[in-house]
Amino acid sequence: MYVTALSYLHTFGDNMKNKKPHLKLLTCAIAVGLCSQASAGLTLYDKDDTTFSADGLINTFYVNSHIDDADDTLDRSQSRVKMGFLPNYIGFNFGKQIDDLKLGARSSFWVTINDGNSNLTDTMIDVRQFYGTVDGEWGQVLIGKDFSLFGRSNILGDELLLGYGQVGSDGLVDSGNVSFGNIGTGYLYPFPNAQITYRTPRSNGFQLAVGIMDPAKSSSGSEESTPRLEAELTFETSLSDNVPLKAWVSGMAQSSNSGAADVDSNGVAYGVNVKVSGLSLSASGFSATGVGTAGLANLVTADNADVDGYLVQAAYTMGSERLVASYGENSGGTTESANDLDAQNTAIAWFHTVNSNLKLVAEYDRTESDTRETDTVALGAVLTW
Repeated sequence: MYVTALSYLHTFGDNMKNKKPHLKLLTCAIAVGLCSQASAGLTLYDKDDTTFSADGLINTFYVNSHIDDADDTLDRSQSRVKMGFLPNYIGFNFGKQIDDLKLGARSSFWVTINDGNSNLTDTMIDVRQFYGTVDGEWGQVLIGKDFSLFGRSNILGDELLLGYGQVGSDGLVDSGNVSFGNIGTGYLYPFPNAQITYRTPRSNGFQLAVGIMDPAKSSSGSEESTPRLEAELTFETSLSDNVPLKAWVSGMAQSSNSGAADVDSNGVAYGVNVKVSGLSLSASGFSATGVGTAGLANLVTADNADVDGYLVQAAYTMGSERLVASYGENSGGTTESANDLDAQNTAIAWFHTVNSNLKLVAEYDRTESDTRETDTVALGAVLTW
């Protein structure tokens, strides 16, 4: 059932102070779902074909970031104790079987732990999922607020979701909220949106999702005469008994007219993952026009600027240990002639599973842009239930 499919949410902070235009724009909260590494949650009620459960995550990292800028006066080292790529959250799930229909719902609440120092006790509580589902033999309809379809599997497949990720700007280094994972260095972000989405039943490994989304605006007074259309096709199979394969492609299209210019936002994202024994290999990418810095939401560009990127990763699991090597990059701009979205992130990480609810993480990231190189070491723990 889809109610428990998305378990983790990612929020991104405020007060972006870096001179880079693409990171100044990122003054929004960010959320991300993670299926494969989520715990099943705690069942609070299971009676008369009705279930209610809760799940959650708490993570904290010690982080040291060393900044080497083209402007030597901006060089510095910064130590933090903060959240990683995922924030802390608690979620609630409801399910009820009525005749031939399965009704479901999910709500999730996300909290920043970095409310000290200049933020005092201004803890941010963010709601990124609040939706209901109706399942039948014909498929599923989802109504409410959930993550978008375009680029969804690209970010869900990131092997570093439980880790830290890139902090290539002062805004990310100093933020009271999360780091940025590989957003901006491998993929865009599938912002949560009010939506009506239909998913087909899975057939021969294929499943199609098609949804209409509340459209993003290119300016405060822009006109969007139709909703944004998004779709995702996934395929899962096994090449042999021990070699599962997953592939996906997604896309979106919308138009926004600000009076001064029409912005036709569109894009395609794709990827593949194959697992052989303990080895997991992933490659994904995207190409988009008019989508802004990290995706859509209120970040549509002022013109039809292009951005594209890719992410390649290898992970090896042996017993309680998982090692990850990752490289990703984005290129393009927030205007047609700019290259201010050019950035790369190289990362290695070690995850140690203490038990089914607790993981320890050690990670190193090097994030590079045209004017800055940031080296980050993160050591932390992730507790889930």
